[in-house]
Amino acid sequence: MSAARPTTRTGKDSAPPKPGRKTATAERKADTGPPPVGRPDVRRRTDLLTAMLRIRRFEERCVELYSAAKIRGFVHLYIGEEAVAVGVNEALTPEDAVVSTYREHGHALARGLTAEAVMAEMYGKATGCSGGRGGSMHLFDASRRFYGGSAIVAGGLPLAAGLALADRMRGMPRVTCCFFGDGAFAEGEFHETANLAALWNLPLLLVCENNLYAMGTALTREHAQTDLAMRAASYGMPAWAVDGMDVDAVEQSARRAVEGIRAGTGPHFLELRTYRFRAHSMYDPDRYRKKAEIEEWKSRDPIDRLTHLMRDNGELDDSELTRIEQRITDEIDRAVDAAEQAPEEPVEDLLRHVTSTSAEEVSRP
Repeated sequence: MSAARPTTRTGKDSAPPKPGRKTATAERKADTGPPPVGRPDVRRRTDLLTAMLRIRRFEERCVELYSAAKIRGFVHLYIGEEAVAVGVNEALTPEDAVVSTYREHGHALARGLTAEAVMAEMYGKATGCSGGRGGSMHLFDASRRFYGGSAIVAGGLPLAAGLALADRMRGMPRVTCCFFGDGAFAEGEFHETANLAALWNLPLLLVCENNLYAMGTALTREHAQTDLAMRAASYGMPAWAVDGMDVDAVEQSARRAVEGIRAGTGPHFLELRTYRFRAHSMYDPDRYRKKAEIEEWKSRDPIDRLTHLMRDNGELDDSELTRIEQRITDEIDRAVDAAEQAPEEPVEDLLRHVTSTSAEEVSRP
């Protein structure tokens, strides 16, 4: 993998990129080797474990609430993929931007949105992070630079490129991280975004969560070449595959990529090889996967993996794990109680946010 020409984010280099500017080399290859790893300390591992458990328990509660008709609409669960959201977000700063998918509860919680704000949004209440209008597929919080989920497959990719371009033009030393699935890799938006990001040397981290299925279609039935990192490298960006069930490996790979982006080497691509333990959505009968395959992946559960590692190292005992679990249970209980008590949006507000204020002024008689 050859080094790209470093660029600065200030002065003349902060001007809009010129069409045709070449900033990457065609010699770059997908790096499937292990990243340089500096093992996190005990406290960091505890934080990673807590963050993954928070996502897992939050979504397990969502299953119960959905079955009780407390939550409506489509719900796509992230269970099994927690290491990706947690590991990548550990490498980002609050100033960086995150664009998510429609399977976004994990991304939002890992980004720092509170369980209370997300749960209220699941209920469609006015106190939700999107004011109750987005629901499960459209979580949003600009104060966290979390620019949401999108119900459109690959729909977040052009938005992420735009955010990265804006930061580059303004000379802001920020990184935009875009999560998307292997199904999005097959869409035109991915290839258009990857091409422009490499051409314009944008500070963009492309994180493909390869869980082997685009809804019910297996990766091998959708892609002629299933090495997605290698294909992404053909756009002239550093790209490598990572074990998405190992939160340490995810975090260290993300840090390596983010450091490269901040150094001015342009967009990076990570293929996180992971698996969702649940069906595509709550409506999905999940008849396209064999039980043996699901059980094999469950044996690589990222939470169990880290728990066992910490136990083997003497970094976690039963009392500490119980304390963490109880704290998360209490947090989610409070979130559910708050969502139950939260108000609906007033009827008189329903036309707000439909058009911009300026448009409303123009149309006003």
